Amino acid sequence: MSNPNLEDYLQKGMYGAKEINPAERIQFLGSLRERVVVALKQSQVMETSVYKEIEEAMKTNKGAKLYLNGHLDYSYLSKYIKVANQVNMEYTIVTNKDGDTEIGLLIAYDHAIDTENIYVENKGDDLHEDNSSHHVEKKGLFSSIGKWLSK
Repeated sequence: MSNPNLEDYLQKGMYGAKEINPAERIQFLGSLRERVVVALKQSQVMETSVYKEIEEAMKTNKGAKLYLNGHLDYSYLSKYIKVANQVNMEYTIVTNKDGDTEIGLLIAYDHAIDTENIYVENKGDDLHEDNSSHHVEKKGLFSSIGKWLSK
């Protein structure tokens, strides 16, 4: 006859505290997807200028916290830390030795908010979409030969 609380206590002592969604916590820098307001990928954080969307999110989400990926060089993170200090937003640099994520930074609350689209578009995507409408499809050598043979 064992006590369920004693079993839980022993399990916790041997294996550590139970974690909810550990894979999701690795991906979202220790937070959960449902808590995230906005996120940038590592390549976006490495760009030279601060994203306006992140700066606006810092100003409008006073109770949230900025999470920065510690696997990135501090020179990339410092511009976002500077903005966080200007708007009095708490921040933390997360270095997870158990796994890596493509996310470079995110702003999240300590409770669920369920934002549908959390990822910011790349700055260059707007230019790429405008130019793609003028794109002329190039034909390869084999498609030209195929058309010539089918005549």
